[in-house]
Parts: sequence; C-alpha cells; structure tokens
Amino acid sequence: MASVRRVLSAVAVNSVFLLLLAGLTVQEGEQKLRVGSLNQPGGAQKPRRKAAPLQQWQARGNNLDLGGGGVGGFAGGFRDGGEDVRDQGQLDLHPLPGKVADIVERNKKLVQQVQNVKDEGMLPEVPKIPPRARNDPQMRMKLDGIPQKLAAPAAANQRSGGKGHMRIADNLACREDVQRLCAHNVRSNNFAILDCLQNDRPKDDDLSPDCHHFLWDYKRNLTKDIRFDQAAYEVCKEPLARLPECSNLETGQGLVISCLMDHKGNISNQQCHQFLVKMTSIVFSDYRLVENFVNDCTADIQKFQCGRVMSRDDESQIDHTQGYVINCLQKRIGKKDGLEQSCMKQVLRIGELSADDYHEDRALYFACRDDRERFCEKITAGEGKVLKCLVQHKFEHDMSDDCREKLIIRQRLVSQDYKANYGLAKKCKEDIKHYHCRVDNMPEGKFAKLSFILLCLENAIQKGRQVSGDCQGEMFDMRRQLMSDFQISPEIVLNCRGEIESLCSGLQKEGRTIHCLMQNGMDDSKTGKNRLSKTCMIAVQSLVKEADAGFDYRMDVALQDACEPVVQTACKDIKPGDAMILSCLMEHLYTPSMVEECEEKLLELQYFISRDWRLDPRMYRKCAKEAERLCNAGPDWNDTNDNLPPGIVFSCLYRHVYRKDETKLSHACAFEVRRVMHQRAVDVRLNPMLEKACLRDLGEYCSENVEKGEVDMFDGATLQIPPDQEMHCLQDNFRNLSKPCRERVGNFTSMSSQDLDLDRIFMMSCAPMIKRYCKDVVDKEEDDGALLQCLIDNKNEHEMNKKCAAGIMHMQLIQLKDYRFSFKFKEACKSDVVKYCRNIKNKADLVNCLSEIVRNDTLMENKHRISKDCRGQLRVELLDRGEDVRLDPKLMQACNRDIQQFCDKEQAGDARILECLKRHKKKLSDGCHVKLFNREREELTDNSVDYGFMRDCKPMVKRFCPQSDPKDVLHCLRKNKNNEFMDERCKKAITQRQIEQAEDYRLDVELQKKCKKDVPKFCRDVLAEPRSTELEGKVIGCLKAKVGKNRLSPQCEDHIKDLMREAAIDYRMDPQLAQGCKEEMSRWCSEEMTNPDTGSVEECLKKKFSEKKITSKLCQTQVLRLLQEGKADIHVDPLLHQSCALDIKHYCAGIPAGEGRQMSCLLEALEDRTVRLQRDCEEKLKSRVEMWEYAAKVAPPETFNELMVQMSASPARNYFVGVICGAVVIILCLGVLTGRMTKRVRAELKNR
Repeated sequence: MASVRRVLSAVAVNSVFLLLLAGLTVQEGEQKLRVGSLNQPGGAQKPRRKAAPLQQWQARGNNLDLGGGGVGGFAGGFRDGGEDVRDQGQLDLHPLPGKVADIVERNKKLVQQVQNVKDEGMLPEVPKIPPRARNDPQMRMKLDGIPQKLAAPAAANQRSGGKGHMRIADNLACREDVQRLCAHNVRSNNFAILDCLQNDRPKDDDLSPDCHHFLWDYKRNLTKDIRFDQAAYEVCKEPLARLPECSNLETGQGLVISCLMDHKGNISNQQCHQFLVKMTSIVFSDYRLVENFVNDCTADIQKFQCGRVMSRDDESQIDHTQGYVINCLQKRIGKKDGLEQSCMKQVLRIGELSADDYHEDRALYFACRDDRERFCEKITAGEGKVLKCLVQHKFEHDMSDDCREKLIIRQRLVSQDYKANYGLAKKCKEDIKHYHCRVDNMPEGKFAKLSFILLCLENAIQKGRQVSGDCQGEMFDMRRQLMSDFQISPEIVLNCRGEIESLCSGLQKEGRTIHCLMQNGMDDSKTGKNRLSKTCMIAVQSLVKEADAGFDYRMDVALQDACEPVVQTACKDIKPGDAMILSCLMEHLYTPSMVEECEEKLLELQYFISRDWRLDPRMYRKCAKEAERLCNAGPDWNDTNDNLPPGIVFSCLYRHVYRKDETKLSHACAFEVRRVMHQRAVDVRLNPMLEKACLRDLGEYCSENVEKGEVDMFDGATLQIPPDQEMHCLQDNFRNLSKPCRERVGNFTSMSSQDLDLDRIFMMSCAPMIKRYCKDVVDKEEDDGALLQCLIDNKNEHEMNKKCAAGIMHMQLIQLKDYRFSFKFKEACKSDVVKYCRNIKNKADLVNCLSEIVRNDTLMENKHRISKDCRGQLRVELLDRGEDVRLDPKLMQACNRDIQQFCDKEQAGDARILECLKRHKKKLSDGCHVKLFNREREELTDNSVDYGFMRDCKPMVKRFCPQSDPKDVLHCLRKNKNNEFMDERCKKAITQRQIEQAEDYRLDVELQKKCKKDVPKFCRDVLAEPRSTELEGKVIGCLKAKVGKNRLSPQCEDHIKDLMREAAIDYRMDPQLAQGCKEEMSRWCSEEMTNPDTGSVEECLKKKFSEKKITSKLCQTQVLRLLQEGKADIHVDPLLHQSCALDIKHYCAGIPAGEGRQMSCLLEALEDRTVRLQRDCEEKLKSRVEMWEYAAKVAPPETFNELMVQMSASPARNYFVGVICGAVVIILCLGVLTGRMTKRVRAELKNR
C-alpha cells in the first residue's frame, strides 16, 4: 500500500504539471506506458531501457499515456522521494484496489483539464523580437548570432495549431536539433524535449545558438509564469501555511518557488516535495534561472572567465551553459583567490538545493552518467544515494577522470556547507538542532562548515550525549572521505599546495597524500624541524581532529588498508569500529606481528593524535572533568580557544596519576592515562614535549644507534631495539644532553622506574620472567617500583633470560646517573638528601654519602640520623650495588686495570667480579685495595647489603635466623656454622667473611663494640703504625696476648676467645699464622691445606715444630703462640678438645673453662694412675706435654720468673750463674776503688 500511495502521489504531481505544459496528449485504450527514448545522432532511435508493460488499471479501465513525454529533467518518469523510473529501468504498477478508485478518477479529471488547457492555448508564449530591432545593426551584435528565422514566431504558432501554443519540436530555432538529437515519439511533449536537449547530451555546444536562445526564454517564462506559483499554492498549500516568509511573496516573479526550494529540506509533504524536485530540474538547467545568482556572481564569473555575462537587459543572449558556469565557480572554493562572499553564498545555496539528486548538479550528472551505470546501476536516485555510491567508488581504476574531478568539487562544496550533503543534513537535522550546532553569527554566515558540524556533534558524543545512529553513520562517511582525499579539504588545498607539489607529487589517492603530509609534519631529528609550513601544519592537525581518526581507525583509509592484516590477526577479537582497535595496534607496535607499512602509517597518525589529548576518545571521556579542573583544559571537546602547548594537558594528567592528595586522578582516568602513556612511550616522537626539547640531541648522539637498531649492553650482549627507539640512547648520553632535554629525559626515566610499562622493549624482553618470578607484584594495581626491584632480586636466577638480565642492568645503570631516577629511593630519602647530602645528584655518590652516615652511627652506637625508610631503601641500593661492580662507578674506575688483569675471565654480575677481587686482594693496586676494603667494611657492618653472602645464605637465614636483624645475620649464622643442616655453600661464605674480619679489627663490628676501650688501651703502638692496607690481624693478636691475664674487659675477652677458638680450627682466620708460616705450610702441610677448616693445618705445624723442622723464627713464634693459647684454654685446641670431650665431661665436669683450669684437670688425671683416660685423649695430652716442654725451651721468656725458670732448666745454668756472680763482683770492686762520686759537704750544711 505504501508503494501504491507513493505512485499515486507522483501521478497527482505529474497531473498538475500536465495542466501547465503543452505537448501532452491523452490517448484512450493504450495498454503501455512509453518511456522516452534517446534519438542518437543521425536520427537512429535507440531506447535507453526497455519499458515494462503497465498492467491495466482495474478501477476505471482507462490507461494513462504520457506520450513518451518526460517531466522536467526526468525523461518521462514518475518521481517519489528520489525514485527515477528511467534510472530504475522499468515501472511495474500492480492493479489498484477499489479503495483508491476515487483517486484515479480525480486523476483522470486532471488529465482532462490538460486537454482543455491545450485547446485554449494557455501555454507560455514564445518571446517575439520586433522586426525593427532585428534590422538594427547594434541589436544584431547584441543578439550575437541569433538567426533571423526566430523573427517569425507567429507563423510557427499558427503551424503548431493553437493560440499562443508552441511545441519546441516545431519551433524553427530548435527543429533541426530536436530531429537530430531526440526520438520521434517524444517530440509532441515539451518536457520530454527539454529532457532530451538538456539531459541526454554530453555537451552544450552541439545545440545551435538559436535553440539556446529559444530554450532560455522558454524556461524563463515557465519559472516566472504566475500559473507555476498558483500550482505551488495548490500542491504546497500545507507547507506554505507554515512558511509565511514564502506565502507572502509576490507571485509571477519566481520568488515563491525559490523560497520553497530553500526550505525543501523542511517540507515533509510528499506532493509538494515532488513538485519542487521537478521545478529544480528546470531551474538548475541554467544558472540564470536561480534567483539572485547572476546579480551576486557576475563579477566572479567575469573574473574567473566562467562564461560571458552581459548586462541584465541582454541576459537572453547569454549562452545556455547547462551548469558549466556553476561548476566553474565551484572550482574556486578553497582557492587562495576565492569567490566573493555574496557569490559564495549563492554557490553554496545551489549546492544545498541540488543535494537531493545528482541530476540537479548538471556538471556532475553529465560527467558521471556512464560511471553511474557502471558502479551504481541498482541504486535509485534521490536522497543523495547515487552521489554517495559514486563517492564510494571514486578511487576505482575504471572511474572516469572527469567524474572523479566533479565528485571532488562536490565534496569540497560539502566541506564548506554541510547541507550540500543531503544524507548528513537530513539524518543529523534533529541532533544539530538539539545540540545547537548552527550559529547564525559564525563568520561564514548561515552556511555552517562541515568541520564545525562534525566537531559540534562529536562534542556531544564525547560528553556521553545521545546522537542518532543514522547521524553517526553519516558522520563516519564524511570523516572517511576527508581522510581519503586531500582535495576535498579546502584548507589543505589552500595551505599545503606547495608541500603537496614538492613533497607528495603523484600521491593523491586513498589518503596517501594526507599521510605524506603527516610524515613530513613529523620533526626531523637531524634538522630539528619539520618540512611543513606553519599554516599547513595547522591544516593537517585540524583535519585529523575533524576526521576524529583517533576514534575509529577505519576513518583513515590508508591506515586501514595498511593495517588490515595486523587487525585480522592481533586484534581480531575486537569489534570493528571500536576505538580499542587503534589501541591494540599501538600495543603491537614494534612487535613481530606488526608489518612495516602499518607501522609507518600508525606512527604518522599517532604523531598528530598525541599532540591533542582530546583525540583519544576513551581518555577524554574518563578525564575531561579532571583535565578541566586540574590542567586548565577547555570544557568542550571542540574547544579551539585554548592555546596550550601540544601535550601539556596530557603531561599534567600524568603528573597527577600518583599523587596522594585530593588532586590524584580517579581510578578510571588514571587507568586511561597510564594506557596512553604506555603506548606512546614506545617512540620519542609521540611525546611532544620531550621531542621538542631533545630533537637536536637525538640528531647529535643517536642517529647512528638508531640506524643500527640496537643498543650495546654488557659482555658482548646487545639489546635489540626498533629503529625509532631513541630513549635508550638519550639515557645513555644523559650527562651530555642539553639542559632542557636532560630535564625531560630525567622526568621520563623517573616515571619509568615507577612504571616499567613505559619501557616497551624492556617489558617485551622480561614478560616471561615477570610471570615466573613477580606475578604477585604485577597483580598490584599500581607499580611503585616494586616490579623492578623484584626483577633485580631475581636477575641472576638460572632461568633468567639474557635479554631481560641485560635490560635490568641497563635500568640500574641509568638510575645511577640521578637518584631521582629511582622512584622508591627518591621517595624514601628525599628529605635526608636535602639535609645531609644536599649538593649531590649522582646516585652512586649519594648512596656513599648516606651509607657512610649510617655506618658511623652504627659503629658509634649513636642515634641514627638517617630516617628508617631511607635506611631500608639504602640497604636495597647497597645490595644491588654489591651484585655488580659496574653499579659502583668509583670502585670500577679504581679497579679497572686490576679487573682486566685478574678477573678478565669472570662474567659481570652476581658479585663474581667483586669476589674475584677479594681473592686477589694482596695483589691489587693501592687505589683498588682501598676501595675494596671500604666495600668490605660496608658489607660486614651491614650483612644485608653483602650480595654474595646473602645470595649463598638466604635459605639458611630463613632456617636459623628468621628473627635476627638482617644486618647481623653473620653473627647468628656463625653460631650455627657447624650445624648438620647448614648448607655447605653458606658455610663457605660464612668462613670467607670470618677470614676477612680476622684481617682487620675494623671489619669486625662486634669486636669494635666490645673492645672499644681495650684496643686504644693495649694496642696503641699497633694503631700508631703507618698503614695503607689491612692491619693483618695485629690488633687482634695484641688483644689475644692479653687473654687470661685479667687485663681485658670481660666482653672483649669473651669475644677474643671466640675468635681464638675459630682460628684454631681454620688457620686462614689467623692472618699472622698464615702469613708467618706460609712457606712452612706449603712445604710440610700441603696435604692438610686441602681441608683448611678442620684444624689439621695447625696440628701439622705443631708436629713439625716439635720435630724441630720449622726453622723460621717468625713461624716458630706463631706456633709457640698456638701452643700457649691451647694450654690456657683447651677449647682453643679443637683437636685436643674433640678427643677429650668425654673425659672432660666425666672427670672435670664441675670445672669452668678458661685460664687453663680444664687443662690442669686433664693433666692431673693423666698423671693419676688410678684414672684411665680415653686412649685418643691420652695420646693427644702426652703429645701436647712434649710440645709444651719443647716450647718452653724454645720460647723466649717474657717475665723475670720465666727467665729464672728457663735458666735453671738450661744445661748451661752454671755458666749463667757464674756470669751473674762475676758481674756483681766487678761492680763491687769498681765501687771500692773509685771512691766517692760526689763532692764533700760540711756537716753544718747537711744538718741545716
């Protein structure tokens, strides 16, 4: 029924036109509706399409025949909302139901009236030229070649058979042209002839000047005939009642029709709409029929040579141009030397009125007729459908160049006036009205630019307001068109003309020119500038915003074509059109799944998107309010008044991500800001502020590295990076960068330490390791540097891959350059840095400064000046530094040659080089030795920063010392060293640290505390000795000599005894013995040295001493010391104590250890024949007695008593007694013989 009603509506409108036209006939009994055919040149008739037979009308039995005639520019077709019978190919009218019989009857009456009109000769008269005027030479010149046969129109009228009636086919001026160009069966219908002459010919110049003149007058009389106005009042009665500005106009001047055309988009009445469509086809066939067009555009027509325009009185003599003039003026849109404002207004108005049907754009219609048949055959005309179809095929290879050119002109017209796009104007009408997207005071007058409308509607969408789906679909089409062809954007054409010609010649299709401009708009690191002018750069930025390419990657045709393979594989689970596709592509940038062409196009687009935070739709929706509140951003998405530098709003938002106060971003906004930052961190060019500051530095320091595509790491390892990853290079050259660049790189590096996702290459290398070792840390909502620390802690695990380990090391080295690069360290220690190490920026120096303060406070047992949080983080930094000497630049510098000499084969990391240096301590250069000693001092002061020790003993610490202070775990582990569950690796590490402590009392924190007063009291001479290396155990030896003599403080003596017991088991803990008996041990005890921690080496030396094989006085002294220490305390003689442990428990259970008491008990038991000791104990005791006896003979006496005992025991004791007695006698004799040694004094002087 709906289709029937539309057909009847068209019939009724056609009937009204039949009342106004001549050349129509009503034929009864015809069975077919004949559609006009085209008369080919030479007279051969060839129908355009085969007409389908029309079924008989069932209501009255009469059929309608339009005699092959056409109405307006539609070649005998019925129009309904853009449906064109000729374009459709056939018309199939089904029998009408009885309910519409009265409508058919009314239609037949209207047709009858047509006949009456024809008989009465009520048609427009052909203008008459006075004979005198024709003979006037001047007038003849003005007529410009109008032939004389037009001078007798009356005769023609008579021949046509009616008063005032004229068939165009019978007019002398056009007869030959009609016969030559039009089919025979349409010649009786004037509208069919008009259609033939103005629509069915490729050019206007194949009509004679006479016919041009006649057609002009004929159409002008039609449009200004009062009967057309009367018809308008009849057909458009309802719309005119709502449009007083049209109904009150003067009739007979064509003003009513013109006004209705202006409001055609607002007219919903079907019959009136069809009437206006048919009138439009007549009006647009010649620009002079458009109201005010000639008046407003005469100057521009002459200026741009778009046609010959004479005075208004002579307008009938202007060529009938079939739209050429309008098309010529449309070409000037967007040009630098453009149209005057008044003419521009007229051109845009014509664009609006012709938006409905491409037939009404004369130049476009003629240029694209064949292309329409090729590409859009099944598309019905009207509502801009054909034009939309042609635009979709604009870049097809078989699209004609002429049609493509006209389409571009049409699209450029739309960019200046959105209403020139019928679909957009119609489907977005309510949204435009609702969101106030039309402003009357805008510079372009009432014609709203497409960009203004798109931005206004997008502003509503971004704010979460409802915009119809149909409207959004039209917006999508327009944006896609904008990004596909630079020629339809007047601003690009005007401002980028030079760049397009010089940089992008030949790249005009499918968005390639626009991407060429984008590519050249990216700053060049070598020159520091881009190659686009400022105006062109602004035009490109505006285009990207208008197209809203950040919302849907399909807007960018070139990007879609390049990235479709990536989308189909990496982003296939994302719904087409979702903004997440562009985000997904960014996530896969520089990954194996990315293709090179997509990478280039994606970076070019993102370069411009990154300069306007609003172009990321997800971030804008979540952060708009906070950007306005915190960062002074504009309130609207389409706000063009904020002159903020590119990227400043986004940088501001990122600074607020980690704030702890009320300025912290909401969870949703912070998530989006981090997402965008992660994606853009992959390339310096996507960080506008950093790129601006560092462009010259990139060219100076990073051009070669970038070309190589890799960054050298350590030990021959390289970290492969994409060509555009310059950040690592800038970080490596941090000290050499310019001040602005150094500041920006510093800020970025500081953020990277807090959020590792900013380093895409690092995260790509370490992703599997993060899953393996740091899953719990990743699950945290925010990364406060814990993830990096987790990776550092596991850097030397066996499963850690080489690339990730290299990346971790690179991060650690970068952080050394400035303490602010380490987020956790900066947050924990910033107040302490300001207070105690103010002028230090280098992190390594800062760590040294703070750790020295902590160490001194610890040793002096003072209150810690460094805060607890900072001490904890400082401990982490020192531990990390202990893992690799490269993290201690000063140690590395001092020991560089020593490392090459002694540790060249050691691989860096895992504290291997540091342990190697310790093994070669005696051979190191003085500078390296001092640095290494200081490092050992730090590690033994706080065991938790000793990487090698903590690495080896971490499980044992958990087992034996879970409650111990981490800095004192060595003391705890030393007590459990001989536990059966002690790990051998840890046991070895404990022994190594004990050996280091034995070499210098300054390395033994516990000794320094417990013997703080004893050392300066008893060992002043040792401390006064000049030294550049360790004290080689001299202080400890000094204190050992005072053990058992009640001279040391109790806590000091107990600690020294512990050291003596440990040294008795392992000679390496007795540096004086190890140094003094080095040759003897190598000579006599080499086998025992393979097990140095069993006491066997000491036992070997004692045996060799008793066997008198040790001849070195120094070694003898050290062995004698061992024997004396063992005699004083059996625990210092581990082998003897082990052999006699049961006997001590049995016979000496109540006797306390120390001062030789238990040893005296055992010796008494040995001499008591009633006591039977263990055989091994008895043998060991006898052996010790022999050694002591020999030692007593060899050992030098230390006191007078010892001297007397030794003399009395000596075989030469008589000799010694004789010598002493002789000495006494000699002294006595000398006294007697020499007399007084002083002067005599009188007695009174003595007694005074």
